[in-house]
Amino acid sequence: MDNLKEGTLYWLDTLPDPPVYPKLEEDIECEVLVIGGGESGALISYALREQGVDAVVVDQRDISHGSTCANTGLLQFQNDKSLTGFIHTFGEEKAVRMYKLCEQAVIELDRITSTLDIDPQFARRDSLYYASCPEDLPKLKEEYNNLKKHGFNVEFWDEAKIRSKYSFGKAGAIYSIGDAEINPYRNAVSVLHTLHNKGMRIYQHTEIQRHAAEKDHIVFYTADGRSIKAQKAVIASGYETQKFKTNPNAVLTSSYALVTQPFDSFPGWHERTLIWETARPYLYVRTTKDNRIIIGGRDENTVIPEERERMLKQKTKLLLEDGEKLFPELGPLRADYAWGATFGSTHDGLPMFGEQDGFPHCYFALGYGGNGTVASTIASKVITELIVRGSSPDAELFRFDRPSKSQ
Repeated sequence: MDNLKEGTLYWLDTLPDPPVYPKLEEDIECEVLVIGGGESGALISYALREQGVDAVVVDQRDISHGSTCANTGLLQFQNDKSLTGFIHTFGEEKAVRMYKLCEQAVIELDRITSTLDIDPQFARRDSLYYASCPEDLPKLKEEYNNLKKHGFNVEFWDEAKIRSKYSFGKAGAIYSIGDAEINPYRNAVSVLHTLHNKGMRIYQHTEIQRHAAEKDHIVFYTADGRSIKAQKAVIASGYETQKFKTNPNAVLTSSYALVTQPFDSFPGWHERTLIWETARPYLYVRTTKDNRIIIGGRDENTVIPEERERMLKQKTKLLLEDGEKLFPELGPLRADYAWGATFGSTHDGLPMFGEQDGFPHCYFALGYGGNGTVASTIASKVITELIVRGSSPDAELFRFDRPSKSQ
């Protein structure tokens, strides 16, 4: 799964001269080894550092050149799976806890990004979640009622209200207040750059090939035969984790996205909100700091790079048409960047964090799902608590062998 993405990536051009780090050329020791320098690894390292843990980060590529640079950076407390859907699967208490953790994660990202050395282009945005067709309206209203009941900051907009704020009309929508957008690549790079400036050791082009577990520590060996002795390890290698530890709950597919030409203004787009819909797979749109539009969706059930690349041109054409239908006043849209990438989710909708059989002293951070940056932030909380305190009140919710409500 070395080819996680195809096409031209926008985020890399927003930071053309990123910090670089050495390849590991000696044997070292640390308290915690973090494997993976993307968003999950960066945010977990940040949380560990705040607790005074001596962590080392390694990545087999340039830092944050895996799935992070193909992430589209929508930060929302709502998920691909609705609160109502989580209630049906896990019960009300666990479902609400999941959504509250997502809400807290957006707040935490606001705090973290304010401390960084490189601007991660974080901005607060509200979200519009519209009914793709009139038949979706009853379920959308049920979702609104559940969100409202549990104190989430949402409003229900009817078609007249939507038309008064946007250049399109839909049968209804949930308007969510307090979400955000981010440049995920700049964020991960900046988190690690800030940590490195505070003394954290970071190594790129350092591939871990095997490990040996002892009673009270674990030793990892690189492709070049160097060793890293650690008390604990965090596996934050994203979708590539499935190469050496397959999870039956994991679902890998492909998703597509593009970035348009820049615009002077966005008529018919209230407050430049994040926009998505009830259909699955769903269309989503957002703007960028340099006034472009990101349009994503059109998922396919394949992870074969050749197939994904073959479909990229047609998917780009369809996504441009989707965007033009929403915002006809902007005129013809042009894709300055377009890519297809591996996308991971789970059968039950929850990401997976914690320990797995066969990997003593290790914690896995699999922030699978459409809300990946938010999930990575939750993972940083849960895994840091497990390492520092030995337990986390939320570990049960995200464990790999979790039961559903029906079990």
